[in-house]
Amino acid sequence: MSRPWRFVVTGLTGQVVQSLAVRSSQCEDVQIVAIGRPDFDLANAETIARSIKTARPDLIVSAAAYTAVDQAESNEGDAFAVNAEGPAVVARVAKTLDVPVVHLSTDYVFDGSKAGPYVESDPVAPLGVYGRSKLLGEQLVASSQENHAILRTAWVYSPFGKNFLRTMLRAAETRPELSVVDDQVGNPTSALDIADAILTVGRNLLGSNDLALRGIFHLTGRGAATWAEFAEEIFRVSKTLGGPFAKINRISTREYPTPAQRPANSQLSCERIAEHHGVVLPNWKISTGDVVGRLTR
Repeated sequence: MSRPWRFVVTGLTGQVVQSLAVRSSQCEDVQIVAIGRPDFDLANAETIARSIKTARPDLIVSAAAYTAVDQAESNEGDAFAVNAEGPAVVARVAKTLDVPVVHLSTDYVFDGSKAGPYVESDPVAPLGVYGRSKLLGEQLVASSQENHAILRTAWVYSPFGKNFLRTMLRAAETRPELSVVDDQVGNPTSALDIADAILTVGRNLLGSNDLALRGIFHLTGRGAATWAEFAEEIFRVSKTLGGPFAKINRISTREYPTPAQRPANSQLSCERIAEHHGVVLPNWKISTGDVVGRLTR
């Protein structure tokens, strides 16, 4: 066969790039090339162009982001530089090189007031700085490179980095009970599943000029849960594997105030990506079991 496609991924340590490294190790047609600081810095346009061009991409995965939701409220400049201005430069470089870009975004572009799952065409109304910065990033990527797929995901967890699942398991090592919010609902999503989807979407973009493969798509694990329900499932699985366990006390958002307001409903409908890209992620409980198993083996 010809040489594998080079998927250049922004960020070195994020959950998605580490998951892509794992999943692509089983692929012969895709090579993952990760770029990050100090050579690639989303706050420094010169490093963006130089690093991407040096990496010689067939496709760019724009995964690096400022994800500290609460800190963003007091660091608005940093959040917008990394989540909006930086990805815009990435997309312009992609346009110059004539390669597609897959950009990761978030459920936080919505305010959570809808009763059911959000579809891609629903009105956006971010509640905080993080959501506003990610929304502007979407808009700038789309206007800079029409050959794009923007993937909105949510409640991301994995065996890597800092995430809710790992935080729960670590906390249970020293605390027999944990209080977790039970009035926010969303779709827990494994970064390993996101990686599988990116590989599929990337192949589709490189293999076809069909406009239906481009635009905004929602990408989450199937099924919904509250944070408390997610935590209970984590510990149900962990207990069966001999791992950490804690009893969950369900509390309200009001009882756990944070600097940034969260959407009460983060559910995303993934019918569009299923229809056009053939991507359907597993139920969140299946993927949660997989990740807990990897961490407790």
